[in-house]
Amino acid sequence: MYTGLLHLHSYMTYLVLLGVLISFGAALAGLFGNRPFTDKDRKLGLLGLIPTHLQWVFGVILYFVSPRGLSNFSGEAMGDSVSRLYILEHPLTMIIAVVLITIGYSRAKRQIGTGKGFKSIAILYGIALALILSRIPWMAWPGN
Repeated sequence: MYTGLLHLHSYMTYLVLLGVLISFGAALAGLFGNRPFTDKDRKLGLLGLIPTHLQWVFGVILYFVSPRGLSNFSGEAMGDSVSRLYILEHPLTMIIAVVLITIGYSRAKRQIGTGKGFKSIAILYGIALALILSRIPWMAWPGN
């Protein structure tokens, strides 16, 4: 079960990155195009929100079943940069990114008909994307 969940979590990252990039790009295009935020644009925001939330659920489960997760939590493990990444930095940063994406989408969906929905998604999804990219464990990336 652990290995399958680990692979699912690893490969799901591609969908998360693609969805957030599409949502972020569409928001930037709408923002700089000075057009109103429509229901179609709201649905494009879901491309970033849904895979991110699914990935978070898989990650929480993985955190509790992985030998690198909660069971490895100790003062000694905090001294090792790789262990600290898996125990603290990656989970905490990803939770912050999920919260930012959720807030961005929630604020944007109330702004249909104005241009403010694009701004909300562009800023908050952009910050979340930077956080996600900063704490992906690249050394364990599929294919490495």
